[in-house]
Amino acid sequence: MCEQSTRESRVIEKARRGVRGLLDRIRPARIHPTEPPSTIVDDDGREIQIRPYRDETFAGLIEMYDTFDPEQRAQGTPPIRRDEIRAWVEGLLAGVNVVALHEGRPVGHVSFVPDGTDRHELAIFVHQEYQHAGIGSELMANGLGFAREQGIRYVWLTVESWKRGVQRFYSRAGFSTINPMGAAHRMSRTL
Repeated sequence: MCEQSTRESRVIEKARRGVRGLLDRIRPARIHPTEPPSTIVDDDGREIQIRPYRDETFAGLIEMYDTFDPEQRAQGTPPIRRDEIRAWVEGLLAGVNVVALHEGRPVGHVSFVPDGTDRHELAIFVHQEYQHAGIGSELMANGLGFAREQGIRYVWLTVESWKRGVQRFYSRAGFSTINPMGAAHRMSRTL
């Protein structure tokens, strides 16, 4: 009986997420910059802390990216091999970074990497076990707020042209498409 109840709960939860996703597409909420730190309870009832990156989080970030689903990689990131992940994360840390933590371990990360022109490239990742629970929106809001607080004024990113849902997410965060041609669209916003 307990096993059946668990299965029914999973089916109900999946249906709830589907309805929520449909409602989000119909009337998505805007994502406004907010300064960290913040604590939220995600849609799955988990307490998530969002705060600026600290050095003691480095090993946890490596672990998060090491267990990241390769099927969810975007434009070759995150890398697959652990040594490549380490070098890639070290490069991201040259910019402004904010992490989402569950029970002290990273489950999400947003980075604003300087591109040498007073502009910053945005990269945001939420571990697959924590996606579709509201963490990405809160992480984006806190990341944008912290980036603005740190003096960043112009942010850009690229997203594959066929990833319409991801493009809608960035639009909710105030990004506009500035180059809609080709396999990847460039989007940007000012802070």
